[in-house]
Amino acid sequence: MSEMPSRVELRPLTLSDQDEFCSLVQASAELHGPYMQLPATPEDFQAWMRRFDDGTNVGLLIRVRENGETAGMVNINSIIRGRYQGASLGYAAFVPYAGKGYMTEGLKAALRYAFTELRLHRLEANIQPGNKASLALAQRLGFRYEGLSPEYLYIDGAWRDHERWSITAPAPWAPDPSLPAV
Repeated sequence: MSEMPSRVELRPLTLSDQDEFCSLVQASAELHGPYMQLPATPEDFQAWMRRFDDGTNVGLLIRVRENGETAGMVNINSIIRGRYQGASLGYAAFVPYAGKGYMTEGLKAALRYAFTELRLHRLEANIQPGNKASLALAQRLGFRYEGLSPEYLYIDGAWRDHERWSITAPAPWAPDPSLPAV
């Protein structure tokens, strides 16, 4: 049985997405709650976008194919080459698309992109224990639980514990040329 065609597509996040992105962040503030802080003002967005300048972070929007609207975002952060070939994954759904499967489809596409185009071997998602929707999403996508990282990230005025989840590239995998041969 073949997989259904995806309802979403990935598109790079650009400076021209500022107004839409900030509006979505503001509209989704209750959804993101204490779990993450995304830029909600033009100034914050422009400062945040600088993280993508040197290629060690990749920002993607998850767009609904049917209408072009943004259902969510995913960042592939802190890309490390050499013997690691890995990165951290950050993601967020936006209203009104949260809880409707768009993030599952979008993250499947982002994993394919990370493992084939970027040729990463390992991705980690660090998730606060209370974020049940994000934990369920990571499990649905095949991430493995690796442990708890106490006081891992400073979010919403406090150091927050995070569960560490990971996934590795499916075989066969074509390594990035920066992977040492021996």
